[in-house]
Amino acid sequence: MKTSKIREMSDAEIVSMLNDLRREKLTLAIQATTGQLEKSARVRQVRREIAQLLTETTRRAAN
Repeated sequence: MKTSKIREMSDAEIVSMLNDLRREKLTLAIQATTGQLEKSARVRQVRREIAQLLTETTRRAAN
């Protein structure tokens, strides 16, 4: 996800996206444990998107 797109999102949208991504991260972890994970790169991508969203919330809180 691009930083410019994240900056255009409202606080509520960011929180909603974080919840969705955390849920997906849990699902991917379960799939990896059971050997059903098809796209292992998605785990890394989800982690990065979560970090980007958290960074934006921290930036907004500092202002």
